[in-house]
Amino acid sequence: MITQKMKYALKALLALADEAARDQPRALTIEEIAARSGAPKRFLEHILLDVRNAGVIASMRGRSGGYRLAKNPSEVSISDLLRRIDGPIAPLPCLSRSAYQRCEDCTDEATCRIRRTFGEVFWSYLLIIESLTLEDMLRSDACVEQIFGT
Repeated sequence: MITQKMKYALKALLALADEAARDQPRALTIEEIAARSGAPKRFLEHILLDVRNAGVIASMRGRSGGYRLAKNPSEVSISDLLRRIDGPIAPLPCLSRSAYQRCEDCTDEATCRIRRTFGEVFWSYLLIIESLTLEDMLRSDACVEQIFGT
């Protein structure tokens, strides 16, 4: 499950991506991002710092300052962002690429049925999440309509 912090980060990025798609895009202030995304301003300040440090957005000072996307939405990996904001995404520490740790109660990873079962589920999840970009999220309404007919 993703955290509220990650949801706010995604909402902020979607607001910035929507602005970038306009005919004459401009940088958005943190107040504008908060209003467009529904994310509280006080949380956005910390979240946007993490996202900026990841190189996804840029901030500009001055009269026409604010935040803007630093990458094309097709280049913004949701899995990379998820790891940066929420940390490891594996359901078990022994399945994590970035934070591998042997389970304390495990005697043999090679024969662990829990690891194997969750490893198969996690592998399926990774195939999807690793290919997901911000651009995909911008088009998600059309995908949801096709899948669920809503």
